[in-house]
Amino acid sequence: MSNLDSLLSFMKQADADELRLGSGKQPQMLSRGVPKRITIAATDDSTLRFLLAGILTPETETALAARGELELAHDAGALGKYRVALKSRNHERGFDAVVRVGVEHEQVAAGEQSVEAHAVASAPASVSALSRLDPKDAERVEPAPGMIEPAPEMPAHVVAPSAALLLLLRTAVSRKASDIHLAQGAGPTLRIDGRLHASADDSPVDMGALLQLGSRAQEQLSRGHCVEFSVSDPGGGSARVHVYSTVDGIAAAIRLLPPHAPSLDSLHLPMPLDDLVTLPHGLVLVAGASGSGKSTTIAALVQAALHRRSVVVITLEDPIEYVLEAGSASLVRRREVGRDVRSFADGLRDALREDPDLLLVGELRDAEAIQMAVTAAETGHLVFATLHARSAPSAITRLIDAYPAGQQEQARRQLAESLRAVVAQRLLPRARPPGRVPAVEVLRVNHAAASLIREGKTSQLGTVMQAAQGEGMVLLERCLANQVKDGIITLEAARAAASDPSSLEVQLGAGTPR
Repeated sequence: MSNLDSLLSFMKQADADELRLGSGKQPQMLSRGVPKRITIAATDDSTLRFLLAGILTPETETALAARGELELAHDAGALGKYRVALKSRNHERGFDAVVRVGVEHEQVAAGEQSVEAHAVASAPASVSALSRLDPKDAERVEPAPGMIEPAPEMPAHVVAPSAALLLLLRTAVSRKASDIHLAQGAGPTLRIDGRLHASADDSPVDMGALLQLGSRAQEQLSRGHCVEFSVSDPGGGSARVHVYSTVDGIAAAIRLLPPHAPSLDSLHLPMPLDDLVTLPHGLVLVAGASGSGKSTTIAALVQAALHRRSVVVITLEDPIEYVLEAGSASLVRRREVGRDVRSFADGLRDALREDPDLLLVGELRDAEAIQMAVTAAETGHLVFATLHARSAPSAITRLIDAYPAGQQEQARRQLAESLRAVVAQRLLPRARPPGRVPAVEVLRVNHAAASLIREGKTSQLGTVMQAAQGEGMVLLERCLANQVKDGIITLEAARAAASDPSSLEVQLGAGTPR
């Protein structure tokens, strides 16, 4: 994969068909001639050359200097084929480039063959000479005024990483890290298998140069707000970046994500959840603390539905994390909160008019979004959503508490009818080999569970889960005990993760079937 392909992946995610670059200019992406509402830091000459490495070879530069303009073809494999139009600047240092989607390879002109042959040999992309650059393109490279910075009510959430950040992300991916922690003046810290490790390069980080935050983001931080965005293709995937202020300066937490949603089988869940993707309608919650793998599990569930069914899937995320691939008989429409839609509640309201079969809600954060998700599940849609909660009963309590006091009885009735399952998840260190493994608590809403929810007796749901293991339910402590007995996790890890340590000890001594 070439350095340029990182931007092309980001370009594809933004549904753009043209990328304009220039020394000292802010990159701009367009779709059918209309600039996209994105924020990308200006690229200096060295960064631009880094991005075009393998395309801008010494021979190509010689030809560009002689002719003033040059157009090449770039084959980015699964990302598609592109035209790269280069134009030098007559009276100043630097050059401009325009990358456009969709081109068929043409024969290399005889006078250009030596230049292009070297490009093919030195880059993973194939490069061939095409038609000349339209002189008007040099002017169109300049970003349209007011379009790079988005309107205040629709903040940009997707940016292209600086060369330094891209290198750091790829280093972290190579070490199989799940997270990166950064702070001004300190070296990067990586989280690998749940434990913190210093980066091999512990040089103090310059947060301003690394993240290249714009004036608007800096203003948000100065007012006590956090800034969150995603960057594309760190070694083949993406990353979610959360920037915040501390007494010692700006800090950031970066979550690394694979390029595609995993399969359910690859998650090694201790209990099969495949049947959830075949539900005709209802609400399915995946709960857990930050870093427990909620987003991964829910993405795997939706990916399975896309391949096993003929469905229209609409996702609402902040920011978009995994790339979902539609099967031959399905469609997926991804919407990012803050960019494509103002809020989760607005997105859910819109979705009811967009003929969805399945809705993925990245997180149920507020009362309005929760109420809209329950309504969508009641009206014949299958809704998968994540929620911050430590257990299945507490997840239901959180949903009900989001309603005003006068509406909570109605909310209990609605959930008793529409809720299908709650999966509460933890990620624990594996005993051997190194790595992490999920432990889950699963509640499936049968008649007994629905009655307890309707009557406001969620604290008694554990009894239902204990008695209905044959129906695919399991208490967290039962799951932990099974994993200890099977040598998957250590007793110490199980005790640290248990919600009820005394129940864990009982389960460890029990001989009930797994």
